[in-house]
This record gives sequence, structure tokens and C-alpha cells, in this order.
Amino acid sequence: MSRTSLDCQTVKKMFIAGAQNLEAKKEWINELNVFPVPDGDTGTNMTLTILSAAKEVSSLSEPTFETLAKAISSGSLRGARGNSGVILSQLFRGFTKEIKGVEAVDGKIIARAFERAVETAYKAVMKPKEGTILTVAKGVAVKAMETAKKTDDLEIIFKEAIEHGDYILSQTPEMLPVLKQAGVVDSGGQGLMQVLKGAYNAFLGKETEFTPYEDIALDSQVVSETSDIDTADIKFGYCTEFIIMLEKHYDEEEERSFKAYLESIGDSLVVVSDDDIVKIHVHTNDPGLAIQKALTYGSLTRMKIDNMREEHHERLIKDAEKKAAEQKAADKAREEALRAKEPRKKYGFISVSIGDGINEIFNGLGVDYIIEGGQTMNPSTEDILNAIDSVNADTVYVFPNNKNIILAANQAETLVEDKKVIVIPSKTIPQGITAIINFIPEKSPEENAGNMIEEMNRVKTGQVTYAVRDTELDGFSVKENDIMGIGDTGIVSVGTDIKSATIDMIDSLIDEESELISIYYGADVTKEDADNIAAELKAKYTAVEFEVNYGGQPIYYYVVSVE
Repeated sequence: MSRTSLDCQTVKKMFIAGAQNLEAKKEWINELNVFPVPDGDTGTNMTLTILSAAKEVSSLSEPTFETLAKAISSGSLRGARGNSGVILSQLFRGFTKEIKGVEAVDGKIIARAFERAVETAYKAVMKPKEGTILTVAKGVAVKAMETAKKTDDLEIIFKEAIEHGDYILSQTPEMLPVLKQAGVVDSGGQGLMQVLKGAYNAFLGKETEFTPYEDIALDSQVVSETSDIDTADIKFGYCTEFIIMLEKHYDEEEERSFKAYLESIGDSLVVVSDDDIVKIHVHTNDPGLAIQKALTYGSLTRMKIDNMREEHHERLIKDAEKKAAEQKAADKAREEALRAKEPRKKYGFISVSIGDGINEIFNGLGVDYIIEGGQTMNPSTEDILNAIDSVNADTVYVFPNNKNIILAANQAETLVEDKKVIVIPSKTIPQGITAIINFIPEKSPEENAGNMIEEMNRVKTGQVTYAVRDTELDGFSVKENDIMGIGDTGIVSVGTDIKSATIDMIDSLIDEESELISIYYGADVTKEDADNIAAELKAKYTAVEFEVNYGGQPIYYYVVSVE
């Protein structure tokens, strides 16, 4: 029997299932990154974006389409990270505009919602590029509308739209040569398809094999329970966790019986039941007994058994690191509170940074608030909003310093009403540094923005890191663990050692107009290493000035600017 409409609870369930499916596939999507660098993060960015919305959606016990639409739109908008996450949030924003206020969703509403989603996302991107998540979304929307005109059966509409989306995704390498060269499909498009497929499976009533988003964080409990005891005091040595996919009768009486059994063979018991799954956490000396008993209720998934005595020392280290991070956060909060009490300034500056040395440089240039993240963890729109809120100034300049953060910064700019926010679209750390240096207090906000953008665009940037997989790209044959020099337009050098790849990269960036080379060395190389590279290049380019600065950035051995 065909289904022609969906109620609000079903749409809620489908959205959460879509989020869960994306979360389950995020590492696979990360690996589709065109550049074989260790910070490929499309899957992570999209997952964190949708989970921000899923958290709000999960809290709705009796949702209406109005409240559901608001939770999805607001949650994803504020949680958006990276270009792919921002575009995903805009797709949700457009989709929810069409469904809010309705009593039920039918095929035609779904098709119109897909169309509005695409329209909203395209408007949010200044220069939309085909062969990306936008193209895949558009393909899905076109097929959904085409099918909805022929039938009102939602299963057929969803099925055909998803199949066509997969086809469009498979064609993205033909639209973007860089994808074809790297031998991958568009990662953002793949992420979108995983959301749709997760939602479709929920529509079909298929069981999922991952933890519901509402589930409690058991891992943090384990640390707090065991971090302050000696290994000799650990009575039950194995931390055992698993999920039961229920296949047999399981009511409150059965749950009490099961809990009693687990308590008889261990301690630190946590049992979380939710419809057709049960999540178990128990400390025991015989994990097999817990597993055998659980198998009487159904099949098991997400099994995890850890020897707590072996991991005790690791946990102590992690606990110390956590406390240090908490102390750092507390110190930062105090600094922000003190700043808030200061008289309102005319101008303020916010910069994204990637290492403690870079942080010091930005602080020295007068930056009021540093958002740590950059390459390894793109900050969300909400992170940027919080930073803006903490800077007590009439005009606040935001320097993303990463092309994958600019959209999130632009999105934050549109949400601020009590102060003027100007995003300077810096794509690299050196661009951000140059832009700030060229700020002139006597000029108007608009004049400063134009001047900073003009000056930063004169800067050429190079970054050195290692390859995480084999690929053919930008005319280079790259092998896993090769060292790559990446310029503003792509890979410019490949080698087997850091020094030679870095020198080759800088050679490719220098021209007759180059006057200053700034080398920022990362956490995995030494000042001596950087000085040796600078000395060798200085002997070759006698008219060029060289500076060596500590950057402290992870993953990237060197970040270099050529001016």
C-alpha cells in the first residue's frame, strides 16, 4: 500500500536517521578529499553541522512542523562548519521554509521543499560551482519534482530522486577536472546522499545499526569513575559496551531481570533502552557472560571491550589534559569577561589561528579574540558568533584565514545586529597577517576593508605537509607519506623529505618582484630545521629578505608567505 503523506514525528525520525547515517560514514567521506592531505574534513564538518540540528530536533517531544522546521534551520545554521557544512545548513534552511506551517507533508510539498532548498543554497554561495554538493542537490530536486507530477507515492518519489542523485554524483568528476584527476566524486555531494539515504531507510522502517543521537555519553562516565583509583583497586577489569538490536520480547520486567544478572557479574552498570535497541555498559571480569545473556534478546552491534588496568594510565594522562583544557577555557572566559567591562572600542579584530606561535603573532598585532581551529577543525558559525559577541567594539573585523571558513564567517555576519561586522576573506594565515598589518585606524571601515583585501591578495602562500594516500594530481604522482608543497592553486612540489620539498615549493613561489619570505615552522620541526632552509635559500636569492617565525601549527610542517 502506497504512502502519500508524512506526519511530523515521521519527518523527525527521518531527519535524525539521516544525521546518524552521515555520522557513520563521515571518515569515508573525509577520505574523498581531493588533496591527499591529513586534514580532509568534509565528512566531519557536515556531520557536526547536522548533529547540531539533530540535538535540537531530539529535544522536541511533541513537535509540530513549525517547531521542527525551526529546530532544523536554527540548529544547522549555528552549527555550520566549513563550506560543505554551511551549504548543507542552507539546504536545510530552504527545505524547512517550505514545510513549516503545514499539517502533513505530501509528495508535491517534498518536491517544492527540495527546489527551495537548492534555490536558497545557490544564493548563499557567491560563485556557485557545478560538480559539487549544489549540483547533486539540484539533481535530486529536479527528479523529485518530475516524479511528483506523475505519482503521489512517496516511496517512488524518494527512490527515484535518490537514484538520480547517485547518478549525478557519479558524474561530478566529469564536471570538475580536479575530481577526475584525483579519482574521487565530490565529497560534499556524497555527504548529502548519505543524509538522504539514512532518511529514506527510516521512511522504509529499516533498522539502523548506530546509536540514537539522544544516547548518553558513556565514555565520559567511565573516565570519571576510574581515573582517581589505583589499578589494584579495580575489582572488575573489563569495560564492556554493546548495543542489542532487539528481536525478542523485552519489557520492564525483562529489563529488571537483565540488570540484576549484569549486576551479579559486574558493576558500574548503565542500561539505556529506546524502543527496539538497548545500550549496555558494564565493568566485569567475564565479558563473555554479559554477551551470551544479551544474545538471548537479539543481535549485537557496536561491541567494545577494554582492559581497564592497561588503559588506566592512559586515562590519567587524558584526564590531566582535560583538566588543562578546562583551565585554559576558564582563563579565556575570565579574559572575555574583563574585556566586556572595558569601554566600547571603535574597532575590534577576530582571527582564526592554527598554532600557539601564530596565536602570539596575532596577539602582538592587536587581535582581540583568537578562534583556534583552522585546518584541523573548522570553527562553526556559532563559534564565530560567540567571538563577535565577546568583542566590545562598534566595528568587528573577522579574518577566517582559511577558504573553508569564509562561508561560516559570512553566515555569522548576517546574524549580528548590534554591531557592524566585516569579514575579510583571507584564505591563509599569511593573508590574515598581511591584512591586519595594513589596517589604518584613521580610515573608514569600508576603506580599511578594501585596502586590507587589496594588500593580502598580493601575498603568495605555500604549505608543506604529507600525503595520506596515493594520487595523481596537478601533474604530480603522489605516493602515501610523500611530502607535498601546496601553493595557492595546487600542489607545486613533491618529495620524500621535508627540506627538499619545502625548498622546491619556495623556489616555485619566488619571482623577480619577491622581497620578503616569511617561514612559519610547525610543531613537528625545529627552528634549526627552518633556519637551515632559510640559509640555503638566502644564498640563492641574495636580494630577498627572509624571516623565520615559530608557528606551532600541527600537520603542516611549514607555512610560508612570499611578498
